[in-house]
Amino acid sequence: MGLFSKAVFFTTVNDLHQLPQHGGREVAFAGRSNAGKSSAINTLANHVRLAYVSKTPGRTQHINYFDLSENRYLVDLPGYGYAKVPPQVRAHWENILSTYLQTRTELAGLVIIMDSRHPLTPLDEQMLGWFAPTGKPVHILLTKSDKLSRQQANAALFEVRAYLKAHYPNFTVQLFSSLKKLGTDEAEAVIARWINPND
Repeated sequence: MGLFSKAVFFTTVNDLHQLPQHGGREVAFAGRSNAGKSSAINTLANHVRLAYVSKTPGRTQHINYFDLSENRYLVDLPGYGYAKVPPQVRAHWENILSTYLQTRTELAGLVIIMDSRHPLTPLDEQMLGWFAPTGKPVHILLTKSDKLSRQQANAALFEVRAYLKAHYPNFTVQLFSSLKKLGTDEAEAVIARWINPND
C-alpha cells in the first residue's frame, strides 16, 4: 500500500482555471454516482475518511486533489449520473469533466469505477468515449464484487473484458471490493506504472 498510503488532501477545484499547475503526473478516478468511487479511493489509501463517502449519491461536486508526494497526485472527479442537481449545474460539470479528460497534460491515466452489478451504463460508455481519443490508459475497477457470487462476478468481468476487446483493446479491467479489500494490490500496481513510468 505504499503509493496511496502517503495521500493527503491538497486542494479542491470548481473550475478549469483553478487546476493546479504542478507539472507532475496525476491519476484521476471517475465513476457513476454510488458506484463506490470514494470507498475505492479510501481503501487504496488505507484511510477511512480521505475521500468523502456519502449516503446521498453525487455529493462529490468538486475536483479534489490528493498529494501522493514527489509531484504525484490522485484526482477525485465528481460522480456522474444520479446527482439531483439542476440541468445547468449538470451541464457545467459535464463540460468541465470532458475538457479535463481530453486536455489535461498532467493526466497519466484514468481509473473508472463501475458497480460490478451494473457495469457499462450509457454514462460509463460516454466516459470511455470522451477519454479514448487521448491515447492514455484506462483501468476499470468493478466494485462491490463481494455482493456477487464468484460465478456472477466472473461473468461481469468477462462481459466488460469482451466489450473492451471490441472497442478499447488497450483498456484493462479487474474485480474490486472495498469491503473485502479485494483487488487492491492489482489496482495499485497498474496505477503505479502510470504515475512512476521510470521505476
